[in-house]
Amino acid sequence: MQPRLEAFPNVIELNYQARRRLGCCVYLVFHKNEWLLIDIGYQDTLAEIIDLIRDMDFPLAECKYLVATHADVDHVQGMQKAKEMLPQAKLVGHPQAAELMAEGERIQTYARISAQGIDIDMPAVRFDETIDEGDTLTVGDLTLDVWHTPGHAPAQLAFRLGNLLFSGDNIYRDGCVGNIDAHHGSDITAFIESLTRIQQSDVEWLLPSHGPIFRKDNAHLQQTIDRLERYSHRADFGTCAVDWPLLDEWDTELANGFDPSKAK
Repeated sequence: MQPRLEAFPNVIELNYQARRRLGCCVYLVFHKNEWLLIDIGYQDTLAEIIDLIRDMDFPLAECKYLVATHADVDHVQGMQKAKEMLPQAKLVGHPQAAELMAEGERIQTYARISAQGIDIDMPAVRFDETIDEGDTLTVGDLTLDVWHTPGHAPAQLAFRLGNLLFSGDNIYRDGCVGNIDAHHGSDITAFIESLTRIQQSDVEWLLPSHGPIFRKDNAHLQQTIDRLERYSHRADFGTCAVDWPLLDEWDTELANGFDPSKAK
């Protein structure tokens, strides 16, 4: 049996367990005889993930939930095969993610980005239940509180377990956030609200969907919030921005006429 490398009591991150990058972070939360997985990653790493779980002596029949933080292909492409291997586990996530995954949607999930030559499978799979803000998931005697934290994607969920927050693609250790893309349904204003909620909470550790685990630092979060606030007023982010102040300057100049002596 392989020793369980718990990041925190009752929490194993399978990239750390494998001691190499498998893809997105995949968290196994367990208590007593029950366990769940938060995200699963690509289908080509599923067999290795299942082998790791077996090697740590977790009975496959005791998996209670397969949880999708959102519907991006790099988080959930393996869910259909995982459901086949763990049929008793309930596949759960946000209602919008359920819709995308039921139809195997490929644009909003980043499975197809034609301009970059990305075109990968997105197997359709149906959720057993949907979850949203205020719901809970229980494993043994542990309770995970469901937070709806949109911004990166409309379906983005985070999960609180005591002083830990499985924070999805909200923020990473270097202050970056999940990418902002109109085709993905990103919303910068909602992103700021989600980050502010995380900042104002009393959680101590953030367990993201990509990259290393890190301690919550409010100053660090504020830097990211301030950056997104600037993004919301820049043309760089197209329809994800709420406005473009330069257009107001242009309207004034159009009304008053162009004066080279006053031009910036």
